[in-house]
Amino acid sequence: MGRGTDGPTRTRTRTGPGAAVRERERRPAGPARVTGRGVLLLTTVATVLAMMNYTGPLVTVPATVADLGTGVSAQSWLLNGTPLGLAAVLLVAGSLADDLGRRRMFTVGVLALGVTTGLGALAPSTVLFTVARVAQGAASAAVLTSSLGLIAHAFPGGAARIKATGMWGAGVSAGIALGPLLFGAFGPLATASWAAGLRGAEWRAGYVVLAVLLLLLAALLPGRLPEWRTPREGRADVAGAVVLGAAAVALLAGLTWGRDGWGAVRVWVVLGAALVLAAVFLAVERRAPAPLLAPGLLRQRRFLGATAGGLFTGLAVLGFFSYLPTLMQQALGLGPFTVSLLSAVWAGTALLVALQARRLTGRVTAPRQLAAGFLLSALGVATLWNGLAPGSTWKGLVLGLVVAGAGSGLLNAALPLVAVESVPPERAAMGSGANNTARYLGASTGVALSVAVSTTAHADTLREALAEGANRASLTSIALSVVGAGVVLALGRRGATR
Repeated sequence: MGRGTDGPTRTRTRTGPGAAVRERERRPAGPARVTGRGVLLLTTVATVLAMMNYTGPLVTVPATVADLGTGVSAQSWLLNGTPLGLAAVLLVAGSLADDLGRRRMFTVGVLALGVTTGLGALAPSTVLFTVARVAQGAASAAVLTSSLGLIAHAFPGGAARIKATGMWGAGVSAGIALGPLLFGAFGPLATASWAAGLRGAEWRAGYVVLAVLLLLLAALLPGRLPEWRTPREGRADVAGAVVLGAAAVALLAGLTWGRDGWGAVRVWVVLGAALVLAAVFLAVERRAPAPLLAPGLLRQRRFLGATAGGLFTGLAVLGFFSYLPTLMQQALGLGPFTVSLLSAVWAGTALLVALQARRLTGRVTAPRQLAAGFLLSALGVATLWNGLAPGSTWKGLVLGLVVAGAGSGLLNAALPLVAVESVPPERAAMGSGANNTARYLGASTGVALSVAVSTTAHADTLREALAEGANRASLTSIALSVVGAGVVLALGRRGATR
């Protein structure tokens, strides 16, 4: 045992079919040492703020579009900027967190998220705003993967880990719920104050508040978290990260352009390019000395089940509910604050259910909990059918939002646990990165699908067209949820899931 600048260091070497893996555990001495509860508190607070950044702007999209003069097709990029950044960077962030240090990656991620959120508040154009949102997604990727990696090491297993990952999952739900409330509340306050004369004050105010909170948290972090890392031999897989990011961009571009006509050559060219790039990514991972995604994991049913759960959560749930606030404002003429309250019904229910879901441990297997979450979400979305038709009111949406929120809570509670338990302990951040990559790549695709199917509807009036489009988006979400339930159950039958 030696002693470095971070405190006592314990080193051991594991050998395997590939390169040797050196594991180091470093714990700061003196006042820098924190308990597992301290690690859970700091990482969960950061996760809440990251998810607020993701969902908060969803209720101000119409105001943002009007202020920046954003075209209809480009609106998909406004919604997809953050999940695209998340999907493109999550895997590399998870691997770097394992290799370079989870505390280091976590601290850098919180600081970068605060800075890029502030830049988003100042963006003068659609392009720069979208770039800021992508950067916010990349910073959030560092926060999410390293935070779950820190929790996995602070709580090695058993009931303590189940409770800790459940609390972290509840933090995801809390951030989803609080984000729209923050942006919905501070918009009216800004327009009624001295900031009323500033361009776009209605939608920029939430970014300012969130940026301040993130920068304050970043200032509190140094010296308060222990460092854990499990470095591998070999350089970071930059090529894999670039190819994966390009595949995601090509996929979203094809889905976005498809709304203007699926017969266009460019649509199928970029969709084909996405498939080719996905195949190239898998080939790169097989040859990389330190891959973002260990190829052997793709042969393990437990990992495939966890990844499928994340993917369909993004496709069926996050994609639809990311676009629903815009539909509610356009079809029912609701204001941002009212929409934020309705969004909070869905996300608040998810939070309450996620907090209680740990009671299912030992009674319901993880695949069955995921399947139940998907089916409840499908049922809730089905209850929203015709809820945005002319003459409808917001009251008709509440029941569906509660039921769908219960499903989301089950998903949010199960996913972080299966993510870290589907990989070896020393690769916990990689497991988190893979699961969240699938979730937010699915979310980006789900948003693009929702926009595409809802904006191609035609009717006698605009509001009728919006209502028909909302029904089409609902049907898409329901179908994907049912498929997701079937996939996770099928993958969970023949292999251990916990």
